[in-house]
Amino acid sequence: QVQLVESGGGLVQAGDSLRLSCAASGRTFSIYYMGWFRQTPGKEREFVSVVTWRGGSTLYADSVKGRFTISRDHAKSTVYLQMNSLKPEDTAVYYCAAKSQLGIYYSAAEYNAWGQGTQVTVSS
Repeated sequence: QVQLVESGGGLVQAGDSLRLSCAASGRTFSIYYMGWFRQTPGKEREFVSVVTWRGGSTLYADSVKGRFTISRDHAKSTVYLQMNSLKPEDTAVYYCAAKSQLGIYYSAAEYNAWGQGTQVTVSS
């Protein structure tokens, strides 16, 4: 199994930046995708970004493209989400997740392991 622990959330103003981190442990060799999702009350968990663990290929939701950057550090078994030009609509609990097989990367239901989530609040 893979265990994930997020950090880096907080309260910022619109236009500010934050970097989220997600440290993986356990069977990290089994990871194919590492993704970031976010969720607001009453809504489903929404895909934000994904990186392939070995190749480093990245994909983004249209709502964050050009503002967010996902990266991974194998030596630290950590994935990062650099969030720039934050907007109030980015306010959510952010979760990192791991998926062990090639396939659908944008659906939360496809992921095997989840972190506990970290709150990001952007004030206007």
